[in-house]
Amino acid sequence: MFNKYTKSMNNVKNVFSIKDLENISGIKAHTIRIWEKRYNVLEPMRSDTNIRYYNLVNLQKLLNITLLHEHGYKISRIAKFSEQQIPEVVRDIISDKSVKSHAISCFKMAMLNFDQSLFFTTYNTLLSEKTFREVFYEVFIPLMNEIGLLWQSDTITPAHEHFISYLIKQKLLINTEKLQVLQPTNDERVFVLYLPSNEIHELGLMYLNYEILHHGYRSVYLGESIPLDNLKDLKKYFNNVTFISYLTVEPNKEEINPYIKAINDEVLNDDNTELWLLGRMVDFIDPKNISDKTRIFRSISDLVVYL
Repeated sequence: MFNKYTKSMNNVKNVFSIKDLENISGIKAHTIRIWEKRYNVLEPMRSDTNIRYYNLVNLQKLLNITLLHEHGYKISRIAKFSEQQIPEVVRDIISDKSVKSHAISCFKMAMLNFDQSLFFTTYNTLLSEKTFREVFYEVFIPLMNEIGLLWQSDTITPAHEHFISYLIKQKLLINTEKLQVLQPTNDERVFVLYLPSNEIHELGLMYLNYEILHHGYRSVYLGESIPLDNLKDLKKYFNNVTFISYLTVEPNKEEINPYIKAINDEVLNDDNTELWLLGRMVDFIDPKNISDKTRIFRSISDLVVYL
């Protein structure tokens, strides 16, 4: 039995350990055990060695219980609800304050079930109450941050991450296209957005492209894994270029400073070119390699405010 559960977790990830539930729900494993033992709110499966395992039904119930608990419902009261009552009460209490956490939970379930329909239903519900920018800031950015942590802790598989990322990219492309047909209203600078070689995490960069267009600037989106020679070529076509790059995993710690030095020497070698950087890897840039033509941002919102 244990081997069957392990194989299932490796393939589809529809069976979860108690640590997985903690990572996804934010409720400590110790608390989940207490809720199980004292109030019988979850019914875990058990391996031959008596290790708890949980299915998607358990996970969905725990996420609903978590939302109710955050809104003042005592676990002793929740435990008295029937299986049908819990989601009904959740729907009744959802408000502007709770819609963010509820939507993130729904998107997580869509990801874990590979459920496109749930993704679109949740997104369309949000969009009926919020602008696309609000949805991205309030829901998609926190969601992707959480997904990054879930991936690092092996709670989800790369397939899950790719599935949800692709759906979010679809929404970004649709909304970006609406702005691309408009003529730029600000010609002070041209923004060129790219990711360095071997960097493929482009959701953040795609959203920045949307924001730059929204602010009326001209944008040239190059996308992932762009060598330095391509950046030098762009300077032949435009004056006053600002390159923007989002460094999530590449260049790595050992390569980031030689990379920045090469940009300084080969790209930022005139008075009209700037470089804006953000992402996890900027923390490893030696300050002495940051020229007066380079600006570091700690978040997407910081860069958007600076625009």
